[in-house]
Amino acid sequence: MKAQEALVKRINGLCKKHQISVNRLATLAGMNPSTMKNIVYGLSRNTGIETVAKICNGLDMTVADFFEDEVFRRIDQDAD
Repeated sequence: MKAQEALVKRINGLCKKHQISVNRLATLAGMNPSTMKNIVYGLSRNTGIETVAKICNGLDMTVADFFEDEVFRRIDQDAD
C-alpha cells in the first residue's frame, strides 16, 4: 500500500469512527470541502503534513495519534 492510500484509509476510518462526513471533517479542519474530497477520492497525490495537521486539529487529535494506526505499518516504502 502506498502512503497516500494509507492516509485516505485513515481519514475514512476516522470519519466513520466520529460519525461525520468528509464534508463535515473539512469544515472542522477549516479546509475547503473540495480539497478534502480531492484527497479522499485520490485526486491529490501528495498530501502534506500541514494538511494532515489541519485534519488532526479538526478532530482534536495529535499528528502522532493520527499516524499511530496499523494502516501506516503496512506502507510499501519503495512505492512511487
